[in-house]
Amino acid sequence: MKKIPLAYVLLATGFISYAHAAEVKVEWKEFKEYRDVYPSNEARGGFHKRVAAQFERHLNKLAEKLPEKYALSVRFDEVDLAGDVHVGINEIRVVKPIYFPRLTISYELKDASGNSVVKAEQVQLKDMAFMERSRFGADEAFFYDKRLLTDWFDDTLVPAISSKVQ
Repeated sequence: MKKIPLAYVLLATGFISYAHAAEVKVEWKEFKEYRDVYPSNEARGGFHKRVAAQFERHLNKLAEKLPEKYALSVRFDEVDLAGDVHVGINEIRVVKPIYFPRLTISYELKDASGNSVVKAEQVQLKDMAFMERSRFGADEAFFYDKRLLTDWFDDTLVPAISSKVQ
């Protein structure tokens, strides 16, 4: 009996679906230039790589909602993560309502022909009531910051695509 690798089974049954996602390109400045991307009890370089990987993975997940062959470019101009790092015996990130998440991004979404669907520079995303909203999934790394990206995506890009398709 021939054994079929699990990856092929998952791909064939649709559990792995990357074919319909748009291409995502993310640009970062030097992390030390951002307002607040400070680690707590973690090496700075490793923390910066983890932040970039988490945000890029999240944007790729959101891009699955975009039509095939679309391209999304996002540049992070400013990053101020939810919470604030307090220095003491142990450095910890304290998350309180006064330390709300803020991102400044520039972005462009292009269709399959390479035409710009929507483009903007220096868009400020912030959620001053981030702790008052539903916290379902709040145990996920950078939950509040990624929720800013989700809200922006759903409020800006999804309607732009809907109006183009109609």
